[in-house]
Amino acid sequence: MLVGRTERGYVAEGLQHYLDRIARMAEVEVAVIAETGQGEAAHRQRTEGERILAALRPGERLVALDERGALLTSPALAARLGAMRDQGIRQVAFVVGGAYGLSEAVRGRADLVLSLSPLTFPHQLVRVLFAEQLYRAFTILNRLPYHH
Repeated sequence: MLVGRTERGYVAEGLQHYLDRIARMAEVEVAVIAETGQGEAAHRQRTEGERILAALRPGERLVALDERGALLTSPALAARLGAMRDQGIRQVAFVVGGAYGLSEAVRGRADLVLSLSPLTFPHQLVRVLFAEQLYRAFTILNRLPYHH
């Protein structure tokens, strides 16, 4: 799940590149949640958070990307996803918030809150970075030579 449409150009191209690669190993569906265009940061987080939670399917696991989340290595992320797979979990929603991040309600609902880095990245760029890490995790799980 992505809050707001992906910008054109290198972000969209990079995101699509990794989504196409992931689709060879797993079913991928991208859901775009409408961005809240006006208001204070707290209002935007709350409104977008309500939209995210409403878009989740019953029983769907949630992995939220947030700067306050856990820092995992690529193999550790693969192991977490592999554990979900081994438990029979078939639907996992990964959510990248908008410019002001995720609400407390979304972080509280998440089965895993994950940080890509202690650094702050533009939310558009996080889409590409995370898609690459998700692809890397799948290659690790499938013992493909991408990760080294």
